Amino acid sequence: MPEPLITLLAGPTASGKSRRALEMAARTGAVIINADSQQLYADLRVLSARPSIEEEAMAEHRLYGVADATDAWSVGRWSRVIMPVLAELAAEERPALLVGGTGLYFTSLTMGLANIPDVPLEVREAAGATFDAGGEARFRRRLAEADPAAVARIEAGDRQRLTRAWAVAQHTGRTLSDWTADTTPLLAPGSWTGLVIEPERAALYATCDRRVAQMVEAGALDEVRALVARGLDPALPAMKAVGVREFASHLAGETTLAAAVEATRQATRNYAKRQLTWFRNQTPGWTRV
Repeated sequence: MPEPLITLLAGPTASGKSRRALEMAARTGAVIINADSQQLYADLRVLSARPSIEEEAMAEHRLYGVADATDAWSVGRWSRVIMPVLAELAAEERPALLVGGTGLYFTSLTMGLANIPDVPLEVREAAGATFDAGGEARFRRRLAEADPAAVARIEAGDRQRLTRAWAVAQHTGRTLSDWTADTTPLLAPGSWTGLVIEPERAALYATCDRRVAQMVEAGALDEVRALVARGLDPALPAMKAVGVREFASHLAGETTLAAAVEATRQATRNYAKRQLTWFRNQTPGWTRV
């Protein structure tokens, strides 16, 4: 039986995914395709640690730096764009290597996307207020009455996912678990293989800290300065990238560069921790590297 032509390579930020992807592409001739929500943006080459121009020249790369910061890409939009790319490569019998740290991108491929209606802001805020007023244990008990499957799969301390499950049930009259179950994977079973880079946590955090220092040397402040000068909506995905808010605060004279660097280091470590937890919970059958 032939090997699948699609490889999914996931992992937290600063885990060495880009380097591993280049090594794999050199062996297999695979086209490297971006599966990271921040590396889509042309404006975030430094802050998103996008492959360098030299690295991109070492193998064919797709969907890196293709979006402007004013453009709000969603999981659904990425999924609609990626499928024709994969079909094109399959027709040419060329291997595809999807690389990134955005878990929902991989979920859309392997489990499908639920077509959940947008939940109004007031419903989401009410769910958050209920959580904060009664605490997590009480909130879980209430959610268990409506969506026990969600309570079972959502880890302790994950306020965002718990309140989302409650808000969806309240707004739609249907549980998030039901919505999620009513999906079809975009990739056929057996057509892909999954790998997760899972470094030891302390080593990963140290790499995160070094990366922030390297970003400053590589021009992170200039990148943020250019974004701020455009007066963009802070709610845009590109403006929420780790480091944008922290370095913008320094550029505005609100904090020192040292404080901004430390805040970015902490935010990067927190992000890496969330990614580690997500991939551990959501990709249990994938090979660990």
